[in-house]
Amino acid sequence: MSDTSRPTTEVILLGKPYVIACPPEEQDQLKRSARYLDRAMHGIHARGKVLGAEKIAIMAALNITHELLTALDANRAGEQTLNELGERLERALAKVGEPSREQEPSA
Repeated sequence: MSDTSRPTTEVILLGKPYVIACPPEEQDQLKRSARYLDRAMHGIHARGKVLGAEKIAIMAALNITHELLTALDANRAGEQTLNELGERLERALAKVGEPSREQEPSA
């Protein structure tokens, strides 16, 4: 497939349109991502400390990357907690299945 026949989607970032090559089945996700990035860029731009679009994009990318890594760390911690709880549950269930010493069968 040549570059001219690849499906594209237009997104707007800081009021400027960008045409991005994107398969049709991923266009909704691309648009959602672009809206998120645009909001982040507008937030940085509104603070007025960073003027150039490139610097705004870099700051937004760093902020979003920080959000992602924080969420990934929280997800990993949650998975670890679930694994530990699962192990505790398995040990507890194994104890329930063992005969009690107090209830030894009589001969």
